[in-house]
Amino acid sequence: MIVPSTNLRQVRTGGSWSWLRRLMLLIVLIALAWTAWVCFNIHKVATHDEAQPADAIAVFGAAEYEGRPSPVLRARLQHTLELYQRGIAPLIITMGGADDMEHTEGGVGRSYLASHGVPQTAVLAETLSGSTEESVAQLADMARSHNLQRIVVVSDGTHLFRVREMCRAQGLQVFTSPRSPGRPLGWTEQLSRVMHEVLSYTLWRLHIT
Repeated sequence: MIVPSTNLRQVRTGGSWSWLRRLMLLIVLIALAWTAWVCFNIHKVATHDEAQPADAIAVFGAAEYEGRPSPVLRARLQHTLELYQRGIAPLIITMGGADDMEHTEGGVGRSYLASHGVPQTAVLAETLSGSTEESVAQLADMARSHNLQRIVVVSDGTHLFRVREMCRAQGLQVFTSPRSPGRPLGWTEQLSRVMHEVLSYTLWRLHIT
């Protein structure tokens, strides 16, 4: 039996679309599974405080306003101060470069801690980084130059999974300690933060792979 050429083209076209739909479905399923895995790890790290005796506490920067810490940065610094006062580590590293022409996040963090009784000799300010990845690279350099083997890292809970993985990629041994969440977040704001971290972590993984 001879199949008309028109029918053959239809069969081929239908087969191509069927294969394409399956491929698209597979991609969607992989993306959903990846997102679920990252979200699970973000939540796990954000809700577990690993603070323990270490060589240093590294607090990741956030915005500062003309020399004053933003509410987010203040919360991170306050949590770091509490860890220091508990004797978790004898040294604090404040992280973050310039927000304006005169001040840096690391410098503002150092000033805040000094105003709360932390000796200047107990604080190192990293003032060059402009992103989480750059902060981690600077932290790794400081750890090597000061022989810091164990570091407690402080930031927002949703941020810490990415921080931990970046630090491990640099060969650092770190323990995560999320700052107090402060005011309750609406589900849209919380979702936005988590999705930002999912995207940022995914792009970083793609970059280093």
